Amino acid sequence: MRKVLAGVLVGAVLVLVAEFLFVTQGGMPVSTQGGPLPMERFITGKALRAAIGKEAELPSPVPADPVNLAAGAKVYRESCMVCHGSLGAKEPTPFARGMFPPPPQLLPPNEGVTDDPVGETHWKVHNGIRLTGMPAFRSTLSQTEEWQVSELVHSADKLPDDVQATLK
Repeated sequence: MRKVLAGVLVGAVLVLVAEFLFVTQGGMPVSTQGGPLPMERFITGKALRAAIGKEAELPSPVPADPVNLAAGAKVYRESCMVCHGSLGAKEPTPFARGMFPPPPQLLPPNEGVTDDPVGETHWKVHNGIRLTGMPAFRSTLSQTEEWQVSELVHSADKLPDDVQATLK
């Protein structure tokens, strides 16, 4: 029994020493050109979903009407477009090409987040996402502006013409 315990202890210490050497000897990718670590996407995805939790299902206090979508488009143009791209852009912005992980391109013709609950998008706008380049806007936007831009990207595949013009 003692030998098994000693073996487990030695094994744990060796793993910790290997991890320490990996990090301190430059093995860990820290530049934006390095790829993800093993299981990084899985772990961060699980952690993000757990952090957002039930807030993803929060309903928006602002309707997705033309007035709020137009206001959200102005916020998007000023605060989001540099990373998340403009309407009709097929390629990431130069700023986005230098980021890791790459920010999602939120407006058509790209995939966007129209299938995400608007509460989830609001959580990300309000809180930001650590180690991704996504800042928290809680101190720079009002709650109304946060919800307006969240409604905008949630409705990105069905925007009125005047809102589309603002985003091009």
